[in-house]
Amino acid sequence: MHLPAANKSSSPILENPAYKAVFAKVDWRLIPLLLTASMVAFLDRINIGFAQLQMKQTLPFDDAVYGLGAGIFFVGYFLFEVPSNLLLERIGARKTLLRIMALWGLAATAMMFVSTPLQFYAARFFLGVFEAGFAPGVLLYLTYWYPSVRRGLVIAILASAPPIVMFIAGPLCGSILKYFDGVSGLYGWQWLFLIQGLPAPILGVLVYYLLKDKPFQAAWLSKREKALLDDALQHDEENIVKATSGTFRQLLRDPKVYLLSLACFCLLGANYTMVFWMPTLIHSWGVKDPLLVGVYHAVANTAGIVCMILIGRHSDKRRERRWHYATCVTIAAGGLFFLMLLHGTFVGSILALSFAVIGFVSAPPLFYALTSEYLSAGAAAGGLALVTSLGNLGPAVSPSITGFIVRNTGDNIYGMYFVMALYLLSGALLLLSMRPTTNELLLSRS
Repeated sequence: MHLPAANKSSSPILENPAYKAVFAKVDWRLIPLLLTASMVAFLDRINIGFAQLQMKQTLPFDDAVYGLGAGIFFVGYFLFEVPSNLLLERIGARKTLLRIMALWGLAATAMMFVSTPLQFYAARFFLGVFEAGFAPGVLLYLTYWYPSVRRGLVIAILASAPPIVMFIAGPLCGSILKYFDGVSGLYGWQWLFLIQGLPAPILGVLVYYLLKDKPFQAAWLSKREKALLDDALQHDEENIVKATSGTFRQLLRDPKVYLLSLACFCLLGANYTMVFWMPTLIHSWGVKDPLLVGVYHAVANTAGIVCMILIGRHSDKRRERRWHYATCVTIAAGGLFFLMLLHGTFVGSILALSFAVIGFVSAPPLFYALTSEYLSAGAAAGGLALVTSLGNLGPAVSPSITGFIVRNTGDNIYGMYFVMALYLLSGALLLLSMRPTTNELLLSRS
């Protein structure tokens, strides 16, 4: 079968109409459903940031209990993430994602029944256990369908789930807390967990029936379209020097994997600290109405959604990840610096927070795209899960550390210093650990 010839000056996968048409078809089949599932996953793990505004009034919870409960989710996630991804490679994405989404939906809904700190810790822990493997599983699934030259933008689109959710979650959670409080004898925070936990199992069923594990199984692709996809994946052009090809066991001896994991630890630790504490931060500015807290939360995330897609597209076009990533985490740290300078000025604080959000929501898709390019095919399943699971230990401890700092200083500013340091350290680690290919250096100078 005749396939379009490669153009050495630019990637045919990006420029040739035949490739563009088949990937557009794949996009419409995969992205809407995976994006929706990613949004529900993120909502179910971070809605505790809004629920705690009422939970601390009705339950014996203080900031330390909340910080530990928010972080313990990631302990369960860490313990089961690698086994989940290795199982996905054996039984396929559809069965794995169905199991993950059905169980996490039940755990998310069960949060409405907690009444003691111990029950709160247990529910958050099992939510992490059941959701473990979802994010790296989706990343691994994308490597079966997209070459690296297109993967950055696709990951950026899926990674828009957090800022989209943060945009929607503010008004949505604030409305539920305000208007459902007392309905049928339940608190607003109980309705919050019930309403937002139910969609996950439904989406899991849709994923199972509407998606296929590999391109060759897709009846909605013609033989020529499958050949184009196979050609694109076989002639992939990487943006960074790859790991030596080999198995997951061999990858465990690669020191760069642990440097990537540490960079991920710092990034996710900083990001989830911001996600969990943003409602409390806005509340500390004198905004007492939960609905208004949600509205201002949405305002701060508006620019992040657009900028993340634009940055991901620019990264694909330039075939460069490292400096794009370093720039984003620096923007995040800079936004927090100005947030501290403008502390007490409401409009200035919102603008500075919005600037920080642009950086911290744009960084993760760049990191995951780079990681998926670095790992060899034989170690991709376990390697992606290893990096993200070790990285998810960051959110397991950082909210507790921030809560401890805030409790002992009585000021959110000192917690922000800690978050800034995490962002800058993450950027430095990635620049030091990853080396660009000669191809990337030539393209970045052109």
